[in-house]
Amino acid sequence: MRLDAKTRVEAKRLADEIAAVAHRGLALPGTLIERRTRCGRPGCRCGGDPPAPHGPYFSWTRKVGGKTTTRYLGAEQHADYGAWFETAKRLRDLVSELEALGLKVVEADPRFER
Repeated sequence: MRLDAKTRVEAKRLADEIAAVAHRGLALPGTLIERRTRCGRPGCRCGGDPPAPHGPYFSWTRKVGGKTTTRYLGAEQHADYGAWFETAKRLRDLVSELEALGLKVVEADPRFER
C-alpha cells in the first residue's frame, strides 16, 4: 500500500526522533517516584510547623515476569539513572505515536470490510 505524502513525512519524523532519543544511550523501564515521609515521632522536624519531611527517597517500580518489583535508589543512583527513565518514557511515547499512525492508515484502508 502506498502512503500519502503527509503520512510518509510524519512516519519519517517519528522514526528520526526515535533514532535521536535512542542515540542518547541506555533506557530503563518502569516508573521512578520521589517520596518524602513523616515518621510520626513526637518532636521530630517532619511534624513541625512548617513540616520538613524526611527524604527524598527514590523508588523504581516495574514489572518482572508479570509481578511488580520495587527497588530503592540512593541519591547517587538517582543522579546516575534518572535520565534513563526519561529516555524510556520518551521512546514509549514516540512508539505509541507511530502505532497510532499505523492504525490510522489501516482504518482508512478501503480493502477492509466495514
